[in-house]
Amino acid sequence: MTVFLTADELVNRWGNTVNKRTLANWRFSGHGPRFTKLGGKVVYPLEEVIDYEQRRTVQSTYEYDGERFASTR
Repeated sequence: MTVFLTADELVNRWGNTVNKRTLANWRFSGHGPRFTKLGGKVVYPLEEVIDYEQRRTVQSTYEYDGERFASTR
């Protein structure tokens, strides 16, 4: 069974480092974790959130590539 997070739950998961407005902007621009709409409500499949987090995880700032992250979905 797929587990879904609401925008509020995702904001909380990330320690309020992003807000719901940022998530909405990311959805519009094609950034951030993949999402779906269920009954007109935006939700984030937990496995997509985890995948997004793993793709953004680096070991040092040397590995950080802002361009790569800017286009990461």
